[in-house]
Amino acid sequence: MADLSQCLPLERSSVEAAHNLIKPYIHETPVLTCQTLNDLASTPQLPAALIGTPFEGHRPATPKINFFFKCENYQRIGAFKIRGASYALERLSKEELRNGVVTHSSGTMVPPIPILPIAPTNRPLPPTGNHAQALALAARTRHVRAYIVMPTISTPSKIAATQGYGADVIFSGSTSEERESVVEDVIKRTGATLVPPYDHPDIILGQGTMALELEAQVRELVRQDPALSVRYKGTANGGGSLGTRETENSTNEDARNGNSTHHEKPPTTKGPPSACISPAQRAGHYPHLHAVLAPLGGGGMLSGIATALAPTPTLVFGAEPSFQGADDGRRGLLQGARIPSVKTLTIADGLRTPLSPLTWSVVSDQSKVEGVYAVTEEQIKSAMRLVFERMKVVVEPSAVVGLAVALWDEGFRRVVEERGGEGGWDVGVVFSGGNVGVEALGGLFGGEGMGEREVGKVGRDGERVAENVVG
Repeated sequence: MADLSQCLPLERSSVEAAHNLIKPYIHETPVLTCQTLNDLASTPQLPAALIGTPFEGHRPATPKINFFFKCENYQRIGAFKIRGASYALERLSKEELRNGVVTHSSGTMVPPIPILPIAPTNRPLPPTGNHAQALALAARTRHVRAYIVMPTISTPSKIAATQGYGADVIFSGSTSEERESVVEDVIKRTGATLVPPYDHPDIILGQGTMALELEAQVRELVRQDPALSVRYKGTANGGGSLGTRETENSTNEDARNGNSTHHEKPPTTKGPPSACISPAQRAGHYPHLHAVLAPLGGGGMLSGIATALAPTPTLVFGAEPSFQGADDGRRGLLQGARIPSVKTLTIADGLRTPLSPLTWSVVSDQSKVEGVYAVTEEQIKSAMRLVFERMKVVVEPSAVVGLAVALWDEGFRRVVEERGGEGGWDVGVVFSGGNVGVEALGGLFGGEGMGEREVGKVGRDGERVAENVVG
């Protein structure tokens, strides 16, 4: 990778420069909305849902939330990783490009049922395939040779996909030590440059480009249809305008306890107070998203988004799975120190990686990341089901942790209620990827019955009979 001393600083202007370079190689993925999910998020949870949490016995929060979903599942290779990989290659010298690039992959996919193919170790897990495929495609686009080290137990679909992008797949043993040893051999033999999945400024800047697109796309969507924003104020004659009422009350103690970690900042840290209305706002132009929720694994994407949005009034939050300690970011913020290893088999397999020292320096910066929240496996599955059934969008488990936080994390919901007041918040949610196979989906949801699509119907005596359907 590029010498750290030669890297651009982690600033918004650097993200803008990265975006200009990689535009020819990436998709500007769509931003979708869903009124059904807005309504669900804006409905208080039942008191029973808070039993066993720090909010038990408290009045459920009543936030007003309108979502804007950045669909990186429609990105090239099906995930956001192509952004960082593309920018990383743009930053390499001609000599480095001639020698090629290398990375390693676990080669696994979300298992159809909870299994233990490999005993968990104290070492950080490698990328589960998205980064490897992204690097292979980015290299092929530039006629650069890519070496991808994969264990012999890799799924055939991952091997075929990686080879399909023109990479040289080199097989290794299944442990991290064995993969890293083969990578070292490749580097010695070929002079190839190692491109890490998240632990480098160039990767962070590349991933942050999605935040620039999200800002511009939401602004255009609301210009076309102001009712998409919570700022929309209807009038008696059926017209409407963009209002500017925002409350920036500090969050109470309840919102900082339990399954969330939240930084408090003075209202002036992120933009002018709500009483300061710009001429653009008076003219009805959309000012900004109130918040963005993004998945947090190794931290490259969240760090990039936070870097891009740091100078704006938009607050950035991270979302993690809580299963088996996968919420190392949230726990690290509580402890005031980075947690260096994670051992988890969460279904959100793209988030099984701990933060690196570099990404931790961004995530723990209170001026960039407002807080980190965690959700359960069942909440992740429920969020996936909602996206499938209500939005008709295919996403992987890692992609929906942000939505799950907004729907069910009472701490986050109280932040929205208290800071947004009656006006509420417009919240950007990143769907980070959609690389999930039919077999995995069947394992996640197959045991829950076929529902309304099951063949036939139950008759009066309990027998299953065919319906006479008239088309």
